[in-house]
Amino acid sequence: MVDSLNDMREVWDPNGKYALYSFIRQSQAFPDVRLETTAPGVNVSDRILLGIELKGWFILAKEGEPSFRYRASPAVCAPQDLMVVYPWTLDEVVSGSPKLLRPFIEEARYAAEHRNHYWTVLRGPTGPAAQVKAAGHQTPYPAKNQKFNDEPVSDSGNNFGRVARGGLMTSFIQELMAFPLSGIPAKHWQSFLKVFADGAQSAAIEKGLATIKRDALAAGVSEDALAKVDGLLSAVRDLYNQP
Repeated sequence: MVDSLNDMREVWDPNGKYALYSFIRQSQAFPDVRLETTAPGVNVSDRILLGIELKGWFILAKEGEPSFRYRASPAVCAPQDLMVVYPWTLDEVVSGSPKLLRPFIEEARYAAEHRNHYWTVLRGPTGPAAQVKAAGHQTPYPAKNQKFNDEPVSDSGNNFGRVARGGLMTSFIQELMAFPLSGIPAKHWQSFLKVFADGAQSAAIEKGLATIKRDALAAGVSEDALAKVDGLLSAVRDLYNQP
């Protein structure tokens, strides 16, 4: 991602205004990527112009929603910082090379505020189970040894920071799961592959094969499109039946 952003300099800096700056990957710090410069003579306050927190999501995972945790305190997010989630799949659905899809982009500070509001108000629990302890560090662009994550007072299920559960990405997820992969909407592939993840026996797998076809037809997928993916479905079956 960093290499791609720097290779696209003519897009985000067509006039050369930011010639001294480049995107740099961070290690164990927030955010993951920063647009910054180490050139002498630049004021300390101007060395970092933008931060991007990057997350990934394999859209056919059985959870059906992104499971990453985003725990950065709102106070460590500059107004221009972004949280970017890149969905990905395989170019042959069940095999092949990773393929990036359209990303979800949101202001990093708003995403952190939304997460905390969901945890303390919208989720339901009250008392300690609904409290969030603010990070010790409270200014943008912390060093990796500074504590920049908010923490829940009580979280036995380790669910704090699961942004998708708070509804922030709901519309994006719904649109993405309707995206066709080899002619069939992603949501039907996800439902089918979940059968394998749950350790189904042969009868359940065959039922899953029939279900994905029936649901796809009901969603308006053509018989021709389904015929093209029969080979992929058979390949999944064959792989599962191997000793």
